[in-house]
Amino acid sequence: MSKNRNYSYWIIGLIVFIIILSIIPWEDVIPSGPKVGIVEINAPITSSKKVVEDLNYFNRKSNIVAIVVRLETPGGGVAASQEIYEKVRKISQTSHKPIIASMGGVAASGGYYIALGADTIMANPGTATGSIGVIMSYPIVGDLIDKMGIQYTTIKSGILKDSGSPFKDITKEERAYFQGLIDDLHNQFLSVVANERKLPLDIAGNLSNGQVYSGKQAVENGLIDMLGTFEDAVLLAAHKSGSSEKPEIVYPPKKEKGLLDMLFGDILPSSTIGNLFMFPVPEYKLPYKIK
Repeated sequence: MSKNRNYSYWIIGLIVFIIILSIIPWEDVIPSGPKVGIVEINAPITSSKKVVEDLNYFNRKSNIVAIVVRLETPGGGVAASQEIYEKVRKISQTSHKPIIASMGGVAASGGYYIALGADTIMANPGTATGSIGVIMSYPIVGDLIDKMGIQYTTIKSGILKDSGSPFKDITKEERAYFQGLIDDLHNQFLSVVANERKLPLDIAGNLSNGQVYSGKQAVENGLIDMLGTFEDAVLLAAHKSGSSEKPEIVYPPKKEKGLLDMLFGDILPSSTIGNLFMFPVPEYKLPYKIK
């Protein structure tokens, strides 16, 4: 009886030992060569949550010597772009880890806004970047609704409460209201450009007209720091961390998707039907996609 009990203790102890071994982050414990964390933004920016989580993940990891933010995006939501920029900027200012912005084919508007927080901004000569400005658009379907014989009534508490409704033409008051909002958001963008790129406000203002610049033009105008590929950015990040070895690139762990996510995850967020009934959203974004 006591012999069987001893075997049970040994088995339980072995199981506990295996569990402990499985949860130890060996990549942090065992010394290895330099590792550079890669955070990719390769779609229109609609949310900051995942990107901020990835940035925090690499900033916490002791075996990650530097971070590269790879930008392949036309931009997106104002608040989401600002939140990611603030996180990149905070890491740049408070962490010992270098953080480099690497631009791919397109890193415009909100994508450029994010890059402004990094230690160094690198792009290819043919990268489409800049597009410093704000855009807001929404459909007007009033005539279509009339033809369908549908009536739509709004009861509101203030003259501007239903501004942006797709069921009526925009008024002069509403246009002035939206223009004031856009101008304020544009001035926020302009202020960040002037501050981060150390440009006089008038020069930054001349560059912030919504124009898209090539990477070569962006360097010449002081909007980015240098030209180079993604590989160059990784090597630069490792070098700035004090490492002379060729670094290993590391991507954030992928979140497991459930069945509903796989079936509907990419469909529902992209649906535009619900957006017809939402307040029009200002965006730091190109109004078209450059191929």
